Amino acid sequence: MSMEEHSDSFDFELVSPERRLLSHKAMMVVIPGEEGDFAVLPDHTALLSSIRPGLLRVFRENKEESFDVFLSGGFADVTATSCSILAETAIRISDMDKTQLEKDLTDLNEDLRLAESELEGVRVKRQIALVQAKIETIKQVEESA
Repeated sequence: MSMEEHSDSFDFELVSPERRLLSHKAMMVVIPGEEGDFAVLPDHTALLSSIRPGLLRVFRENKEESFDVFLSGGFADVTATSCSILAETAIRISDMDKTQLEKDLTDLNEDLRLAESELEGVRVKRQIALVQAKIETIKQVEESA
């Protein structure tokens, strides 16, 4: 790509199994990759990455303001001109209630204590890890505000 063809943005798409959640131009996207967070900019090297539960930050025209989303997991497909994310679930941070999540965590810990089988305990531990990731993501956004 010549210098004249260089773009300040790329096509970004966020899709869940239910629907397309976002589809627009982005200047930068920060993704919670399985091996750590990584940023995608225009002309990025192609890659495919699994996503761990955490904060997805999408920066449009103004790199100062981001659209923040919690991802429970999924995959990111990055090329020089696009970034597509297939998310297991995606929830806008502004739609999450930290107080309710903390109550849910207390209830889940009680469920774990009362679990009658190993399988039930494993299921509850997975739910606990997901709620903890949501709470940590909210804290991360609050600290960066």
